[in-house]
Amino acid sequence: MTPPVSTPVAPLAPGPDAPKRRRPRAVMLAALAVAVVVGALVAVLATRPPASSTEAASPLLGRPAPVVTGTALTGGAVDLSSLRGRFVVVNFFASWCPPCQVEQPELVQFAFQHRAAADAQVLGVVFSDRNASAARFLASTGGEWPAVADPGGQIALAYGVRGPPETFVVAPDGLVVARLLGAVTAANLDEVLARARAEGA
Repeated sequence: MTPPVSTPVAPLAPGPDAPKRRRPRAVMLAALAVAVVVGALVAVLATRPPASSTEAASPLLGRPAPVVTGTALTGGAVDLSSLRGRFVVVNFFASWCPPCQVEQPELVQFAFQHRAAADAQVLGVVFSDRNASAARFLASTGGEWPAVADPGGQIALAYGVRGPPETFVVAPDGLVVARLLGAVTAANLDEVLARARAEGA
């Protein structure tokens, strides 16, 4: 009787599951690389000083500042003309505006630095925002200066403001000496005050 002939069995080719075993490791490495890049970007943004605002032309420069009157967010009347004799930083802001959130600590610092000398005052004007939201924003960031509601946008229209943040510096004699677009810094404002004092000397 002839013994059965055995047929050699070919080795099995890698199945569809073989490449999948390597995918979890590749995915983990890719996720780790992305996390490192994102972390580095966040660190850079967190430590970078806020961008300075830009001075811009305005037909108001050298002219009397438009009227700013109304009801303060915390109650009581607000009138720009009552602040004559000191510099007034008229700041158009909104709680929903990211650059406004960036500049707020700088305005707080500026107001604090000039509190003792009483030579400069911040005056806020709400731009397209709910009064309650604007009031909470100021309170939560330490903004203790008066801020006036502008429900019809008439104050913003008189100043030619298109969007927040926008800031005007009014000299003690009531004339507009600077228009600043974007987030201001305490240093920006102090430079404007120093220049205005030198030009007025």
